[in-house]
Amino acid sequence: MSFLTPSTSKRDRDSGTPAAASNTKPLLDRLAAVLPHGCKFSIYHLSTPPTKTEALCSAPPKERPDKTFCEKHFLAIAVDPTPQANVSATAKRSSPGADDPKEAEPRKQVLVFAVEIFVFTTAYQTTFFVSKADSTGYLQRLKLPPGTPSPIRELTSTFLAYLLEHRRRRSIQTVVNLFARAQAQYLFPGSSDNSGKHVLDDWGLVRWWCRVLNPLLEGPQSSKNKEGGEKGQTPWGSTKGYLIVPGLEETEMRAFIPRTASSAASWVIGHPMERISHYTSEFDWVPPRCLIPRYPDDPKSRFRGELDEEASKWKQSMGSWKSVKTLAQFWEMMAFRQECSSGRLTGFIWLVFDPQEDVDTLNNTSAASSTATTVNPITPSASFDNSLPSSSNPPSTPPRRRVADMSAQTPRSSPLKLALVSSIPSKAITVPAEAQEKPKKRKKKLTGPITPRLPKVKTHQRSYLPGNRPTTTAYYYWPLEGRGEKVVDEDDFKRIVELLLHLDFSDIEKATSSTRRWISEGAMGVRWGQDVVGRRVAPLKSLEIGAGGQVKNLTGMLEKVTEATGNGQVNVLGTGLIRKKAKPEQAVGPALEPTVSPELAPGSVAPAINVLGAGLVRKKKKPEPAPEAVGSEPS
Repeated sequence: MSFLTPSTSKRDRDSGTPAAASNTKPLLDRLAAVLPHGCKFSIYHLSTPPTKTEALCSAPPKERPDKTFCEKHFLAIAVDPTPQANVSATAKRSSPGADDPKEAEPRKQVLVFAVEIFVFTTAYQTTFFVSKADSTGYLQRLKLPPGTPSPIRELTSTFLAYLLEHRRRRSIQTVVNLFARAQAQYLFPGSSDNSGKHVLDDWGLVRWWCRVLNPLLEGPQSSKNKEGGEKGQTPWGSTKGYLIVPGLEETEMRAFIPRTASSAASWVIGHPMERISHYTSEFDWVPPRCLIPRYPDDPKSRFRGELDEEASKWKQSMGSWKSVKTLAQFWEMMAFRQECSSGRLTGFIWLVFDPQEDVDTLNNTSAASSTATTVNPITPSASFDNSLPSSSNPPSTPPRRRVADMSAQTPRSSPLKLALVSSIPSKAITVPAEAQEKPKKRKKKLTGPITPRLPKVKTHQRSYLPGNRPTTTAYYYWPLEGRGEKVVDEDDFKRIVELLLHLDFSDIEKATSSTRRWISEGAMGVRWGQDVVGRRVAPLKSLEIGAGGQVKNLTGMLEKVTEATGNGQVNVLGTGLIRKKAKPEQAVGPALEPTVSPELAPGSVAPAINVLGAGLVRKKKKPEPAPEAVGSEPS
């Protein structure tokens, strides 16, 4: 069992700054800003170092797959189920040894929320995949004031924004991807039996995740904020959100997008498969199989595996399938999959963050091509004019144009790189005469005694401590500020997370004992978890006063009507001006005379009331009883 902690790094010992404080304080401050004011929470952040894994996407034919690293994060939040002041027991015992203070009992805690995120990094891209997120429903134990919003949505958005900031690399594209499927429980078994847990339906869950990710598009480092984010980081070149709900039309999918000022321009109905793959910029055509990523526990990956099984090995090597030829067919068939057509909706969401350098390069290239076409147009008169020098308008081969919809084209041969085709024509490739006439080097004959080479035997497993592992490489960026409170290896991370799946959170007693067991086994003999007190104050609901001084927004407030002058005073009716409605069985009595309220100011005149007199009220005539039939027997 290995336990890695950033506090053992040589870099921290030389600088004198504790690694635990340096890498957890920013996250704690951000979480405290979105947690309810005065409430105490315990934060448990677990992560792994970047570990080499399989490539997400298959490489095109005759190409090597991308070298990929995976870093895993797990964030769990717990609260005290009985929020009372824990008074340390200083009472003395009556038995011998009364002078010794009594040890305080361990504090009871219960988990309320957890989220698991995988970070896949290559030399071309950084991908954040939200694997699982779940709650237990015991947040109501805090007894928050009525009207206080649940902090779970902002907790998820804040944690994602924290990881995005500390995993950002220069000139590297960043992608956030998740699959939304409504289920009663994901990480906490038995939590669906808790009546306090609010389980969203399929429509509500997709809409909830869109609201969680929308602040990342409109955050301080988005392309709409030109001042940049924290630490002087430049804003992204472009940010776009993509949404696909198999089986729905485009107009129906737009109902899930949050209605904000910039949401219409930030979200696109569709998928960014071609945009987030670097193969599309290097090849003329890319097979659909090379564009579908293989995420853990993802329906796209399972469907891709089935398509691979039905195709032969020869077709797999060529990157083609037997039944699906394009990405459009892939998503059309996804709507008929059991996971997407079992009576519930499922949503696929992407966020794509392009660096500023890529956008500037694309704009400069398009501007240069348009300028060259406008300044130097090729006309028939200029082509056959011998008076013009040959260098002013030399003949050239037009560049190969990219097809607008590359997914709709089926290749007849293996894809070739555009750069090689455009820069090195086939006719221009010639072999020098010197290289042809150069004789082959004769192999040297070995003589003398044979010295055997000793084999290198692996005697122990290498322990990748944070001090020995590089922070920045061509494939990943692993700063101290973005690591978890505990950094463990892959096996320990899997054991700690899977332990939750064998516990019980059906009631508060079982949930408390399960939380205590998970924290103790996850600590591995070291104190784990940090406490934070929320600082967010619930905003007061403001009044919306319309024309005539009437209050429009009456949510959680008493209905009041102010004067038209707007001086804030309220007109209070006197007790004499309020009449109770007469009961229907009560006989109509004499007319009531209006009385003047004693609360009225002296000299004011009471408003006149029209009252009907007793003689103006007529009773309805009762119908006469029908005559009895002759000869009928009484019943």
